[in-house]
Amino acid sequence: MTADHSNSPVYRYFAGLAENTFQTQLGIADPSLIDYVSDLLIRFVRSDSVHRIRGITGRPLMSVSEMTAEATARLGTARREIHRHIGDFTLFWAGVYPEALRRRGSNDELQFEAYCSHGKRSYMIASTIEADSDEAIPGIVLQQLSDSFELCAYGLREVRREWESRDEDSDGTGSILLN
Repeated sequence: MTADHSNSPVYRYFAGLAENTFQTQLGIADPSLIDYVSDLLIRFVRSDSVHRIRGITGRPLMSVSEMTAEATARLGTARREIHRHIGDFTLFWAGVYPEALRRRGSNDELQFEAYCSHGKRSYMIASTIEADSDEAIPGIVLQQLSDSFELCAYGLREVRREWESRDEDSDGTGSILLN
């Protein structure tokens, strides 16, 4: 499916937070979805994974519109992986750091909803493209992420709230640093 981080203490920390949040608070008892969200957290807390999609020139693609244009130019599993990354990218930011997406202005909520709709759409597209490998993320998980995007984003906000409250209890900083 994805890289096996299960022995990492950081993965176990995020997996525990995600499992508790998604099962207890949200009532989502889907191990595949919770494992995916846990893996997403561990991948995206590393800054090099956030902008891993590169254009033809090798430059990292920084915006959803650039990544979408790149996905349109690709075929098969390459297209699937870029759409999956767009879904992951938008879910991570909408869930963990929504304040980074919100700008001052009257269209703030509409822009946020449009941003989330790009993620939902990308997960949906990725779910319809057949994977080449048995280890690829099953289309059903990507479909569930598309269908439950807002709920998963809310769950990620709750995971962040929990890790910040635990961090504040232990060291007073309220942040998690990895790399």
